[in-house]
Amino acid sequence: MTKYENQIPTTAGMSIKSLTSMLRDSMRRQVERRPLNNIPMENYQATSTIDVSDSQVTWFGHSAFLLEMEGHRLLFDPMLGDRPSPVSWAGTKRFSNKLPMQPEDFPTLDAIVISHDHYDHLDASSIRKLKSKTNRFIVPLGVRKRLVKWGVPADQITEHQWGDEFSFKGLTFACTPARHFSGRGLFDRNSTLWCSWVIAGEHTKVFFSGDSGYGPHFKEIGSKYGPFDLTLMECGQYDERWSNIHMLPEETVQAHLDVGGNVLFPIHWGAFTLAYHAWNDPAERVTRAARTLNVSVVIPVIGETVMLNGESYGNQTWWRRNHE
Repeated sequence: MTKYENQIPTTAGMSIKSLTSMLRDSMRRQVERRPLNNIPMENYQATSTIDVSDSQVTWFGHSAFLLEMEGHRLLFDPMLGDRPSPVSWAGTKRFSNKLPMQPEDFPTLDAIVISHDHYDHLDASSIRKLKSKTNRFIVPLGVRKRLVKWGVPADQITEHQWGDEFSFKGLTFACTPARHFSGRGLFDRNSTLWCSWVIAGEHTKVFFSGDSGYGPHFKEIGSKYGPFDLTLMECGQYDERWSNIHMLPEETVQAHLDVGGNVLFPIHWGAFTLAYHAWNDPAERVTRAARTLNVSVVIPVIGETVMLNGESYGNQTWWRRNHE
């Protein structure tokens, strides 16, 4: 079995000491790991056509987002199920009992793009409902076998490794490194690749970090492909004990600067509790760090569409209102 590795030595911090402290943290009740009330959400309304001169992004919670870029629709890491779990009856449940749009109601998609095979990014039920919406899946090495198992035709899937660059419908894609791991069971760890993605159009350039600890790859990506109009960066499910594979919010801001980002869109939160921090801690910490470094941040309500060429992205603090 092929085993993939990170560019630099990376551990998940699963020592006996760490496991003991995690067991203790799991029993703490003073941390609000789920919102007290339903979080605000807007319904997504798809248009029949996309203006080729415009680009916009709509977040569906966690790392699922729709990028409508220069006339094309690209859906990333569409985990739209209730639980990021191998079974439907166990595991943490989605904060909200609804979505901005149900998978079966999505418009036709030019492609579905995957960063890695973890359950909170690659969901079998979502793929089964979405597979008729597109005839192109763009994934890292090894992930094709997952999709084929769920009924996606193999010839509709292209697999890519770090360093691959290719053109698709007038857009340029680059499969770039991340610092993470993969696997969906006890015996398949690192059997598929994990990655970040660069998407470049004629007028717009976007970077999606996938899941990643902080590392030198961000500066390397920025040097080769930056600057970016927008970065969608992991910012959630973090902990000092496993920061090698999930960035802390302050590192998210630094990684955004490393790649040469203009506006930072922090994702990987707002849908599930997968770590021990408060559910809205990512938004608080990333906005504080961004303010210190004079970085523009956009954190819209889930389902709200954000124009990439907007002159102002506002200063919403919806996660605080829900907390009160």
